Amino acid sequence: MFTPTRRAAATLLAGALLTGLAGAAEAQAVIVERPMPAPIIEVVPPVPHPGWSWVPGHYAWRGDRWFWVKGHYVLGVVAPMPAPIVEAAPPAPGPRWFWVRGHYVWEGKAWAWHPGHWVR
Repeated sequence: MFTPTRRAAATLLAGALLTGLAGAAEAQAVIVERPMPAPIIEVVPPVPHPGWSWVPGHYAWRGDRWFWVKGHYVLGVVAPMPAPIVEAAPPAPGPRWFWVRGHYVWEGKAWAWHPGHWVR
């Protein structure tokens, strides 16, 4: 049979355990991101020929780091880079994994979306 003192101790212990479990669940939800660096300011040179358009410089994830793709001219029309797609990161595959957010990269004639993914 529980005495009032034992009941209070058991209640405090249960509360501490639940708080600890909630804290552990919150800790697992933290996403460590490999943030994209600040954009590099580029001076746009004069158009080389009529009908050419500027592709602005941008970052792309290559291998294990962010890589700056320099701005350049291409023949044809370049649409503005679309707004980023909002993604929910799935659970990390394990400890020490980092989230690389999704981003657009110019691929030949259009902007291509590269979805976010986990890296070590």
